[in-house]
Amino acid sequence: MAQDFAHGNYSHTQRKVKYPGRARTPKDRARRELSQNFLVDRHAVELLLKAAQPSGLVLEPGAGEGILTMALADAGAEVVSYEIDPLLAAKLRARTKLKIVRGDFTAMRPPGRPFAVVGSIPYSITSKIVDWCLRAPKLTSATLVTQLEYARKRSGDFGRWSLVTVERWPWFSWKLHGRVDRESFRPVPSVDSAILRIERRPEPLVDESGAWQELVRLGFSGVGGSLYASLHRHYGGVDAAFERAGIARDEVVAFVRPNQWVTLFNSLQR
Repeated sequence: MAQDFAHGNYSHTQRKVKYPGRARTPKDRARRELSQNFLVDRHAVELLLKAAQPSGLVLEPGAGEGILTMALADAGAEVVSYEIDPLLAAKLRARTKLKIVRGDFTAMRPPGRPFAVVGSIPYSITSKIVDWCLRAPKLTSATLVTQLEYARKRSGDFGRWSLVTVERWPWFSWKLHGRVDRESFRPVPSVDSAILRIERRPEPLVDESGAWQELVRLGFSGVGGSLYASLHRHYGGVDAAFERAGIARDEVVAFVRPNQWVTLFNSLQR
């Protein structure tokens, strides 16, 4: 069975920290259990703000120690920050009059007005946060610091495209906005990070969302052994559609570019 990267989490692996002669403290346990690697590099924060261009209502998942929280407020955004760690949430509330919500960001109801998400997120729940963003009707964009491998997979930087990206492509663009070195965090993790921007399109690229989802999921299912074989069993005019989209019959599904999927879809819907 082919390995499925579509919905997996990509945990931000930490270097092992030894605690000679003593047990781990609650703070130590929280950092590991909550995937707490705090962004401390102000240059990295500036790169994130440049990619996000924050304005209006901005939600921040995982405020941590607040370096990005303050920067977003200084940039003029209406910031609402979420922090699941009660100690960190209390410290932030004591330092600022900004709205700090103690709780799980992904359990919150999305705002009923346009908003953006900007954050250096806990990497152990990256997919969960991204899924929340994609389901939020009023989301305009999500600019996130994620594990480098995750950002490259979702943005097509490896030359391959995942189910998650293709499935949402008619509604959202995905772009890699540069790397963030592991030394930008404390504790220092064992992998580098990147800035991933997901932006809602002004107008969808397709009209029939249900038909699009059906096509893409069937294409990624592997039924028949190839994309061509999978689709040929369920659609007429597949040969002509593949030719219009510039897709070879033996093309591996992961190498089919999102814009080729759109052409393929439109051809098959005629």
